[in-house]
Amino acid sequence: MAAFRQPQGDTEVKTVLTEAAEQARVRQTRMYWLRIALAIAALLVIVILVNWAAGGSFLEPSNLIRVLRQITYQAILAFGQTFVIITAGIDLSVGSLVSLTGVAMALFANAVPFHGFALILATLLFGVAVGAACGFINAIPVVRLNLPPFITTLAMMLMAVGLSYKLCHGRPVALQSTDFSHIGYGLFLGGLFDRLHLPGIPVVVIWMIVIAIVASVLLMRTRFGRYVFALGGNEEAARLAGIPVARVKTLVYVISGTCAAIAGFLLMANFSSGSPNTATGDELLESIAAVVVGGTSLMGGRGSIVGTFFGALLIGVLYNVMNLLGIESYTQKIVLGAVILLAVVLDELRKRYLART
Repeated sequence: MAAFRQPQGDTEVKTVLTEAAEQARVRQTRMYWLRIALAIAALLVIVILVNWAAGGSFLEPSNLIRVLRQITYQAILAFGQTFVIITAGIDLSVGSLVSLTGVAMALFANAVPFHGFALILATLLFGVAVGAACGFINAIPVVRLNLPPFITTLAMMLMAVGLSYKLCHGRPVALQSTDFSHIGYGLFLGGLFDRLHLPGIPVVVIWMIVIAIVASVLLMRTRFGRYVFALGGNEEAARLAGIPVARVKTLVYVISGTCAAIAGFLLMANFSSGSPNTATGDELLESIAAVVVGGTSLMGGRGSIVGTFFGALLIGVLYNVMNLLGIESYTQKIVLGAVILLAVVLDELRKRYLART
């Protein structure tokens, strides 16, 4: 380690601080990619083990595509949840917002005179506006009144469920147009994959990949993303540093609501209807689990979209292999709870180790 020398003058002080900041950035980047590499290695080991336990059926192309399709909606919810949890918050309303936006978009699609791409785009934008507005409402008590996010998003969860049932009178709203069918259960380059005798990639999986890339760039490569991490690390220090804390905190809840709306749009397209019963089960828990298992700290200040994706993938793999092995659903929930607990314990042990070194 280079010996520390007393800086002389403002210019040298600035140089020393700049070098220290650059070293910290390089160290953080190295640790980030190390965590990603370890996650990939762990996932590969798990895949090999579960494929052996399942008699080789896990690595069949059709089963791998099934896993990706199954995690799509929870992963999209988890991407938005990642932004919130990095700021040391939580959004309990995402599952209910999926139901609300799905019902609202189905009613909208049946009411407007559009067709084809115009109908799809208008419906998506309407749903995103509803989800973003709900996210904004979530943020107001947190930002202005400093209320716990747990309480405010719990209130939104209840209101969204009630409103979705009220809008459709408790019955699913069937889509009158078939323009959404390709998005819901179509295949990307299906003809090409058929000629190669391979299962096609579902369109919803492409949506998930695109959203993951956009969210990862926003979080890791923009000033806003740096503000999100700073806010989760130390909110008061971020405020003193001139970071617009209220604006950043508001935007993370808006992003979470937007991701919930996109998941609602894809589910509506998949089922050809908007239902108040959609995503009111385990989707919320699985989205939070994916974030935690993916390495995002519940205390804030650390996390990544790539890690969240691997967390969602790991949970999807666990569910899939348990289904292949014939393990009943109650035991599956026990296993998922144990995985979440293990991830939280490991995160706490990591923080204690870093505090001692």
